[in-house]
Amino acid sequence: MKKNKAGNLSPVAVIILVLLPIVIAVVALSIGRISYPVSDIVKAVASKLGGESVSQQLEVVVWNIRLPRVLLALLAGAGLSAAGVAFQSLFANPLATPDTLGVASGTSFGAALAILMGFSLVGVQLTALVLGIVAVSVTWLCASGKGKALSMVVLSGIMIGSLFNSLVSLVKFTADTESQLPAITYWLMGSLSGAGYDSLALGAPPIIAGIFVLFLLRWKLNVLPLSDDEAKSMGVNIKALRIVTVLCATVITASCVSMCGQVGWVGLLIPHICRMAFGTNHRAVLPASISLGSAFMVVVDTIARSVSAAEIPISILTAIIGAPFFIVLMRKRGGFRI
Repeated sequence: MKKNKAGNLSPVAVIILVLLPIVIAVVALSIGRISYPVSDIVKAVASKLGGESVSQQLEVVVWNIRLPRVLLALLAGAGLSAAGVAFQSLFANPLATPDTLGVASGTSFGAALAILMGFSLVGVQLTALVLGIVAVSVTWLCASGKGKALSMVVLSGIMIGSLFNSLVSLVKFTADTESQLPAITYWLMGSLSGAGYDSLALGAPPIIAGIFVLFLLRWKLNVLPLSDDEAKSMGVNIKALRIVTVLCATVITASCVSMCGQVGWVGLLIPHICRMAFGTNHRAVLPASISLGSAFMVVVDTIARSVSAAEIPISILTAIIGAPFFIVLMRKRGGFRI
């Protein structure tokens, strides 16, 4: 798959990137404790659209159990990858992640606090989302002032992230060891098992809106690493662009983490793969990251829920897959040698 000289994706690449998540999602719907042929999955989906009716068991498994989970995986993978691309461009740092400004730490504290207080699943999600946005707001305010540099924003993000991680530890220390502590610990390891249409109705709109805005601004992401004067000479309001980028990436990350807990490596690994395949132009990198990120997340979640009787936390699998793969990428690019 190659891009053209203007940095756009070729027609073949566009077709592949559009179809890849769809095909993988359909296959994922057929895999689980009870496996079905892909043809049955297609019939079950078509039955809701006026097609031939299917068995009640197949309909329940596909529509009530697996489909919400696959949709969440698609959204979370696309969102975290897009946020990773945005932050890496904003800070001109290939190691920047969606948690650079402390959003994941704030969201985790919100979820842990909500679980401690006995909130419902939607209440946990909403509290986590709000506190994730609060964490980034505090980070930005701490770094504000005349002559503010992006390096100060990153430093503030590290400090605020550390603060909220400490608050998470405090909540775990005070939680009931029989019921609340296991729930908090399992949530923090990341899982899509709580996916449902109610949680998607709350969490999906911020992710979709954030991805849509970043997609519209994808060519301007190339300008983010430039100085203020260079960006101004190109007719770009760099300050406004930075604010919009941070806002979109923050809302996306907070919403993803609020629904499925902390999921590492997706926002770091996928953008690097896309840059190796399509170059550094964000007109190609961002849409490619959205597609590959969603496909990657569906594959990982399918493995997490299928390989053993006890579901594997998704952050464990992303680290097991991501760390060795990232090492290979670094070696191919001459990042380090042994």
